[in-house]
Amino acid sequence: MARYIGNTNEDRAQMLEEIGVESIEALFKAVPDSVFLKDRLNIPDAQSEMELVKNIKSLSDKNLNLDDYTCFLGAGAYDHYIPALIDSLISRQEFYTAYTPYQPEISQGTLQVIFEYQTMISELTGLPVVNASMYDGATALTEAAVMACESTKRPEILIASSVHPENRQVLNTYAGFRDISVSEIGYKDGRIDLEDLKNKLKANTAAVIVQSPNFFGIVEDVASISGIIHENKSLLIVSADPISLALLKSPGESGADIAVGDGQPLGNSLSFGGPSLGFMAVTEKLMRKMPGRIVGETVDKDGKRGFVLTLQTREQHIRREKATSNICSNQALNALTATIYMTVMGKEGLKEVANLCLQKSRYTYDELIKTGKFSPVFNGPFFREFVVKSTEPVDMLNDKLLESRIIGGYDVEKNYPELKDSWLVAVTEKRTREDIDSFIRKAVE
Repeated sequence: MARYIGNTNEDRAQMLEEIGVESIEALFKAVPDSVFLKDRLNIPDAQSEMELVKNIKSLSDKNLNLDDYTCFLGAGAYDHYIPALIDSLISRQEFYTAYTPYQPEISQGTLQVIFEYQTMISELTGLPVVNASMYDGATALTEAAVMACESTKRPEILIASSVHPENRQVLNTYAGFRDISVSEIGYKDGRIDLEDLKNKLKANTAAVIVQSPNFFGIVEDVASISGIIHENKSLLIVSADPISLALLKSPGESGADIAVGDGQPLGNSLSFGGPSLGFMAVTEKLMRKMPGRIVGETVDKDGKRGFVLTLQTREQHIRREKATSNICSNQALNALTATIYMTVMGKEGLKEVANLCLQKSRYTYDELIKTGKFSPVFNGPFFREFVVKSTEPVDMLNDKLLESRIIGGYDVEKNYPELKDSWLVAVTEKRTREDIDSFIRKAVE
């Protein structure tokens, strides 16, 4: 891939002649002279390519990267193995330059990719309708809450405090501008407190949001929660981890009306925080209320298979007052990445990844408890991630591990002050027995 665009003076002259102006400065004649910068920018002098690459490399080396460090940090973003095939395919020009299928008749490839993505997410979540797609898990969850309020004509959302703290923050930010009230439900032994849920459900509750596996890694009893919520004629929104759905009962099977989540584990790189994609799946009843758009399959006049934008609820496509949301990017490249990952792994491959995460995290948990330096915090079943209480402060523990090129777990006390010295540890399929044993050994030194 080229590192620069090599326009010569002749190229520039030809382009200026084509558009009918004499100079590049003439392109900006509408800009008042008073706003132009007169002084030199305070930036370093130009460097040769060799000097620049060396300098940038030295800066990037200051970051801790997963080529050089072993990672046991999760808390919403996970170090799963990414097959080499993915980067090769998504780097093709027709994929990484494509943005959005405004003209379906010449966007059949892009539309088919989205259609396949929707189909796979539908199979994972057990819900029939999937959009394409959301920014990330947090905005998907928030858009689901807004959709629930619009659909039920009720103004209140209940959300479990065991939902990821950042997702709750995003929801509260949006809610403040939409006259939506948000209340939290407490947890008991790491799971949503069902008695607290029953006490807080009211006639104006549009939906209840739970996460499973939740922020603590614990699997919620979604079916029981569903029964309580639907008695109140409220909707159930489940934030789910896509890898876990290869083993666990799907949100749709458990009674969810809406399933959302972050697609980062599906072949998308951590990339120091993004970009990612959010997925959303709903029942047919909610289909016309969901944000974004839906790609459907059809045939042309000659009977050949084709793809179209079946539903488009964005304000760019329909009257603004009819739009369901102004969210305006479908994260197409990230959704393509997830599609390729799910295709390459297949049902059995996804199940194997999930099972390895389950077994390796259980082994790590048991071995940490055996050391006597860590004790259980919760008793519920967990997937890939778990919380233990440390006998020393978590920040000191993580600093010590970093000296051995190990990225330790998350300090839960930052978001849950009542869980003092609690450590959230994630173990993916990438962690070998040697990695895990070394991690435990260094943690107790």
